[in-house]
Amino acid sequence: MFSEIRLGLILTGAFVACQATLFAWEKEVFTQTPEIMASTENKDAPPSAIAKPKNSNEFAVGANPFWIWGANTNTKYTLTKDFAWTGGKAKVKFACDNIVKLKINGVDVGGSSEWQTPVEKDVTKLLKDGNNSIEAIVENEGGVAGFVFKMILISADGKVTYLVSDDSWKAVESGKAGKASAIKKVAKLGDDPWGNVLTGESPSGGGANALFKVPEGFQVEKLFTVPKEKLGSWVCLTVDPKGRIIASDQGDKGLYRITVPAPGVAGDVKVEKLDVKMSAAQGLLYAFGSLYVSVNGGQGSGLYRLRDTNNDDQFDEVVKLKELRGGGEHGPHALRLSPDGKSILIVCGNHTLPPENFNASRLPRNWREDHLLPRQWDANGHARGILAPGGYVAKTDPDGKDWEIISSGYRNEYDFALNADGEMFVYDADMEWDMGMPWYRPTRVNHAPSGSELGWRSGTGKWPAHYVDSLPAMVDIGPGSPVGVEFGYGTKFPAKYQKALYICDWTFGTMYAIHISPLGSSYKATKEEFVSRTPLPLTDVVVGKDGALYFSVGGRGAQSELFRVTYVGKESNALSMELQDKEGAKDREI
Repeated sequence: MFSEIRLGLILTGAFVACQATLFAWEKEVFTQTPEIMASTENKDAPPSAIAKPKNSNEFAVGANPFWIWGANTNTKYTLTKDFAWTGGKAKVKFACDNIVKLKINGVDVGGSSEWQTPVEKDVTKLLKDGNNSIEAIVENEGGVAGFVFKMILISADGKVTYLVSDDSWKAVESGKAGKASAIKKVAKLGDDPWGNVLTGESPSGGGANALFKVPEGFQVEKLFTVPKEKLGSWVCLTVDPKGRIIASDQGDKGLYRITVPAPGVAGDVKVEKLDVKMSAAQGLLYAFGSLYVSVNGGQGSGLYRLRDTNNDDQFDEVVKLKELRGGGEHGPHALRLSPDGKSILIVCGNHTLPPENFNASRLPRNWREDHLLPRQWDANGHARGILAPGGYVAKTDPDGKDWEIISSGYRNEYDFALNADGEMFVYDADMEWDMGMPWYRPTRVNHAPSGSELGWRSGTGKWPAHYVDSLPAMVDIGPGSPVGVEFGYGTKFPAKYQKALYICDWTFGTMYAIHISPLGSSYKATKEEFVSRTPLPLTDVVVGKDGALYFSVGGRGAQSELFRVTYVGKESNALSMELQDKEGAKDREI
């Protein structure tokens, strides 16, 4: 299934233009055999109706815990529970969305920042006769929040009891001494969106082994399970001129090149680390004989250009073309080639300032915000003080010298794509804490013509969709976390799927096919669930030169995997419609 080949080398490499550095490089090549994943077609019975073997996991029996939290989703808490102990053995298993540090009797047990991978420990040596205490220091990073815990206690005479997270626990707001408050039960173990992480089962029955849900005739293959400690958590993909996939770790583990056998052909997937000091890419683009990298954090946020100057199939020149003043999850993101093939487009989230000394803007540069009613900033402080233009799309030349703002008014648009007409479509994020408020805007796909303003403003200042100087969504998706976007051009799929726009939601593990049609000078669209599973923390999607659709999962340190979608059904994969839309073409030229 999985093997590793190492080759120790000493090489000389240039990490910045005109500067060579001697460094030790250990080349590692990983191989894995592709595996066809079990799936159920959308029109068939749900996976939960399919018989599966009984789970023998010891944490699958006994009292069922709850996902719990304090009263406020976005507050850091210490969750506590006292219990009596009279000797024997004990082990625990716990998980948290997002961050937890667990202590028993003041001694560290372990911690986690990824709910998909629970922590399991034998804690017998930490217990004492009499009263014992559990402390879980928990923190949320946005979205839903929850902590789940189960302890198995085996007495000296073999009697088994269970201690679980429920409303008998107490919550104390971290950093504030005071009386403990009541616990909020968020969900039962096994419920959405987490499933039964303590036993490896999702609501559909299988956790990472759950059935994929895909349209009729489509097939999902798992190509590679990423060894996290060595290769990190992959969040960004692109395809090089030779058809190989390039992937980047979100942290500092580097860039990787993946060679895959053609669909239907036996062979192993080969993964090798690229010999270049580059990581934390959230945008990758091959253009003008170079690999362009949008770095978010890492060695410094900005647009970088990588070149192979000696034709040894490795990048030996790295140049930082432009510093981009932003970082974190709302920093610089995806890259695309402009429709005329002469420029590079980049999207940046709302915590990224416009490029310093940019040359031009297709929108008025007076971004002052005028509010008839006083703005209410976010009560938790998110984006407090951040003003227009918010997230934006910019264009630059191949050398990164001239910069122009093309479109703005986004919250955190991670990725975008251009259709065959050269029109741009952007998948923007919601502010999940605003759900239920009049100013809430769901995640949405926007048509973003030249000079467009989408109206994001911090707090209650967002422009409603009906404002005449803003643009409404082409299609609302709902709550979620937008990540990778790609048109299906070049896939060997049935015609309507070749023309579809594919968008990925990290939170709810769903890739949608967006079916777009002209409407006046713009477009309208419908959404279709294309690939889903629980859990499936999608990060990016690309079309390979072999006509398959590739996608990655991971992010925030989560376990990464690389998958491939192919069509094996009976419907023709010949393109029976024009990719360009003649309807409305003259209106769009205005």
